[in-house]
Amino acid sequence: METTNAKKYHEPLTPDNAALLLIDHQVGLFTGVRDIPVGELTHNVVGLAKAARVLGVPTIVTATSPEMWGPTIAELTQALPGIPIINRTTVNAFDEPRFAQAVEATGRKKLIIAGVSTEVCLALPAIHATGIGYDAYGVIDASGTFSETKRITGLLRMVQAGVVVIDYCTVAVEMLKDNASPKAVDLYAALDMPFAGLVGQLAGAFGKSRAA
Repeated sequence: METTNAKKYHEPLTPDNAALLLIDHQVGLFTGVRDIPVGELTHNVVGLAKAARVLGVPTIVTATSPEMWGPTIAELTQALPGIPIINRTTVNAFDEPRFAQAVEATGRKKLIIAGVSTEVCLALPAIHATGIGYDAYGVIDASGTFSETKRITGLLRMVQAGVVVIDYCTVAVEMLKDNASPKAVDLYAALDMPFAGLVGQLAGAFGKSRAA
């Protein structure tokens, strides 16, 4: 019989069991990111947010002390037009009751989480979520931090606590499940994977050659 912990790792993500939490992707915090190029981080978190919209996955955005760390990056708010941002002062997003209530209101068991910084804004809520019975997925390449040491310690602490470590593309493709889905084209466009355009061109050319 599978243990509860094993089931967490084996049960796939779906648009019906998952919610996306984007924590503190703020202008001021982005200026300190050193473990991933800021342009790549922006690209990845925006792609993740757009993919969630394509799939109909509920998304919660929060910012900590924006008067100190600045507003949420414009690229993300543009990708999620009209979405409310929960401003808070707490270090762990789950210590803000409005955030915790918003997560509970989604009714989803699996939480896809990205944040800046990795070892605090991502790790602390992910570890907390795991502790209270959610399955937490830490999206590493849609998160960033201020040194390699912080990145490594954050990753280790999450893995030790049972958080599933994942990347932004895999999250979305796992939820898509089938490339024959009518949402597939929009999903891959949202992810904007560097090699996907070439793959699509090759597939199109191959299809035409077979039809000739």
